[in-house]
Amino acid sequence: MKQGRQRTNFSGRLVMLGFGSIGQGMLPLLPRELGVGPDRIRIVKATPDGSGIAAEQGVEVIAVALNEGNYEAVLEPLLGAGDFLLNLSVDVSSLALIRFCRKRGAFYLDTCNEPWAGRYDNPQLTASQRSNYALREEALAFRLDKRSGPTAVLTQGANPGLVSAFTKRALLEMARQTHVEVAPPTCYEEWAELARRLQVKVIHVAERDTQSTERRKERDEFVNTWSVTGFVDEGLQPAELGWGSHERHWPPDAARHGFGSDAAVYLDRPGIATRVRSWTPLEGPYHGFLVTHAESISIADHLTLRENGQVVYRPTVHYAYHPCDDAVLSLHEVAGKNWQLQHRQRIMRDEIGSGVDELGVLLMGNPKGVYWYGSRLSIEQARELVPYNNATSLQVVAGILGGMVWALRNPDSGLVEPDDLDHETVLEVALPYLGEVVGEWGDWTPLQGRSRLFPEPIDPDDPWQFLNFRVG
Repeated sequence: MKQGRQRTNFSGRLVMLGFGSIGQGMLPLLPRELGVGPDRIRIVKATPDGSGIAAEQGVEVIAVALNEGNYEAVLEPLLGAGDFLLNLSVDVSSLALIRFCRKRGAFYLDTCNEPWAGRYDNPQLTASQRSNYALREEALAFRLDKRSGPTAVLTQGANPGLVSAFTKRALLEMARQTHVEVAPPTCYEEWAELARRLQVKVIHVAERDTQSTERRKERDEFVNTWSVTGFVDEGLQPAELGWGSHERHWPPDAARHGFGSDAAVYLDRPGIATRVRSWTPLEGPYHGFLVTHAESISIADHLTLRENGQVVYRPTVHYAYHPCDDAVLSLHEVAGKNWQLQHRQRIMRDEIGSGVDELGVLLMGNPKGVYWYGSRLSIEQARELVPYNNATSLQVVAGILGGMVWALRNPDSGLVEPDDLDHETVLEVALPYLGEVVGEWGDWTPLQGRSRLFPEPIDPDDPWQFLNFRVG
């Protein structure tokens, strides 16, 4: 724990649902940062813990797979008023758990908005019904008349989660460095007005993971630095992006949802089959996957300005993810097998030899250039900071910890998204675990250096059109 920062002690019981790479990396921080001893922690997961980490930390594991028929019976003896459910699982409905925790008077936090198993690959559902947009609208409809009550933080990891705090910090830094005088915003409209004044047209969650190992990916194996199932599940959802008010070229495979905030659109193709151009300071230009993420929708929605009911400003927002090189090879194999997952999966951690996860937000459109703000965390730094982590998992863990502390300091806030949280609180808690956190300007545009040998449709008059980012 960073010296000089007051620890937020938690006196209740804590149930961790799921115990993959993120849960394993989170466990050592619970006593260090929240004062939760192993006697007050229970892990609920579908199978016994094969990692040995829970036993090493003295934490009991309850091996049972949760489903619609048993989740209340399993969790009721473990959670009451003032306790905390930390949901790090897949295929268990986030909204069902939020309803349950509200009834029990317990805190709740997850890193993504999950449905019950089977929704993502249900052929009877439309692409819109399988989207993160639809899941978010269901959650927002639930909270309409529940603006108070036990705090439940939805989608608070690194991204979604931490990147919403990065976006606010980036806007304030851009204003300071371009001499735009502004009082600290206190509502969504003021944040949106600041983004408009800074001429931000596009925001990428721009991430390049260079962690690598000498043990290369094998045939019929998916290798990643975090959850394989979680990544493939979201990657096979339709690609989604917040749709900016400056856009003038409608993608031929795009569609609106026809309900809700209308802040985002979806493409009729999976995210891991959709690539976009992006940039980070260390990597430079790269092609990333436009995988759907909750922040693509929530950031765009919260940075929307309306006049007389009409949208007059909104940035385009989406993920641009280049995972570790072995994960890219794994994705190529999945695509070649008609989106069928490999039989073997491996999470790289102890065997990683080098590399950095460069995760941040890239704000584009300002005359000074593009501005990237985020975390550069190396594998060496991650290992030194918290055991059982690589750089990717620790960035997620840092975002979770920031969200949990915010919830404990604001215990009666009902259901909230990362954009609802005070970004300074989240960053205060997360920064000690994020390595080098920097903001850097660049002169990159998606039209820079494009080859004339392989022409694609472009809009030369406005580099910040989605048409120019998308890889043909």
